[in-house]
Amino acid sequence: MEHQGASLCWLWRWWRPVPGFCSIRYCLAVLLHACNFVIMAQRICLSLTMVAMVNMTDPQDLTNTSTKTELDYVKNPVYNWSPDIQGIIFSSIFYGAVAVQLPVGYLSGIYSIKKMVGSALFFSSVLSLFTPPAAQVGKTLIIVCRVAQGMAQGTVTAAQHEMWIKWAPPLERGRLTSICLSGFLLAPFIVMLVSGFICDLLGWPMVFYIFGACGCVLCLIWFVLVYDDPKDHPCISISEKEYIISSLAQQASSSRQSLPIKAMLKSLPLWAIFLSGSAFIWTNTLLVTYTPTFISTKLHVDIKKNGLLSGLPYLFACICGLLAGHMSDYFLSRNIFNLLTIRKLFTILGILSPVIFSMCLLYLSFNFYSTIIFLTLANATTSFCLAGPLINALDIAPRYYGFLKAVTAVIGMIGALISSTVTGLILNQDPEFSWHKIFFLMAGINMTSIIFYLIFAKAEIQEWATEKQNTRL
Repeated sequence: MEHQGASLCWLWRWWRPVPGFCSIRYCLAVLLHACNFVIMAQRICLSLTMVAMVNMTDPQDLTNTSTKTELDYVKNPVYNWSPDIQGIIFSSIFYGAVAVQLPVGYLSGIYSIKKMVGSALFFSSVLSLFTPPAAQVGKTLIIVCRVAQGMAQGTVTAAQHEMWIKWAPPLERGRLTSICLSGFLLAPFIVMLVSGFICDLLGWPMVFYIFGACGCVLCLIWFVLVYDDPKDHPCISISEKEYIISSLAQQASSSRQSLPIKAMLKSLPLWAIFLSGSAFIWTNTLLVTYTPTFISTKLHVDIKKNGLLSGLPYLFACICGLLAGHMSDYFLSRNIFNLLTIRKLFTILGILSPVIFSMCLLYLSFNFYSTIIFLTLANATTSFCLAGPLINALDIAPRYYGFLKAVTAVIGMIGALISSTVTGLILNQDPEFSWHKIFFLMAGINMTSIIFYLIFAKAEIQEWATEKQNTRL
């Protein structure tokens, strides 16, 4: 069997004449898409299963009890968790993710990405399998379980970016990164569609078991098919390997040196990326978190329709993200625009468009259909940022790409927590004009970040990110 497998790999290497979509690097992008899909599904499924997990009939009693029959309890255990406990359980996964971003971002430039991502994905999947038993034990254990799962998922999201330093030709970076990152956008749509049926037919624990099992299976595929360097992959074609290596020949070596922290702090192009990335995460978090609330308060639909309408923007966001990656590479390969113009164009589309559609939502949505259209467009157009500020760090500092993405993620996650908190306070204090204040605050943040980005953004490798040669006299 080993000899036959080696023969097939040898035939594949010589049969593939021209690198293209049916290539190892695009298989890698699809695998990362699947990894991101799975960890996002494992993360957000609790938001939907919590409806079935919590007993609303006796909020004063915080012990784990059930009001259903013994048979129903086995299928759908119910717990008396108060709203504040539910909030802690929801947010605990983000605290774990934030804690590991910077260490993983730095270590990803030193250790094997294959082992880091694969091991973290397996750990997250196992914890997903243990979530129902942890809930049976009590709220403390499920909080600990979610924090640990957040650390595992944070490792996957932070480490994977380093992979493209060796695998992504400059003319294909937009397509490859948009394919893998679109997994985060597609997962909520699919999860919202299927989780309700799983809870109804099989019970809410099966949601965690199914997504956990999918992650374990994906780990096996990952460890078999993925390699850190195209030079080491046994099944890559000769032409694809030469194409990748030659296209990256002019790129600075990815060997890790000490981090030039002072130079980074003084780099205005880097701050432009941080600010625009934070604006994207602020906007995305606001729209994703409070879309069901907006639909419920403005349209007054039942929970099934709310779930479908809330999931619809994710599908279009995935489409827009893939479209952005292909368009950016098309513009670059045909010399229609230079790289800096492309980054600025998609930054404007990804940050300004949600502001425009949010204003339309406030002043031009006169019926059910116009409200859904503007809300969907406001959510979906944020994903144009995948070809803008979210990949710009790979242009200006490929050597430190993993670390810079981790820093952006930390700043963004802090902004996401602030966004959710501020929005909740506004909704609580001023129900009548709350959405006007929320969307105008978002508009101010986005416009400020766009102006700063248009002035200071760059697309060439910065001096502090180049390899320094030490010479002796």
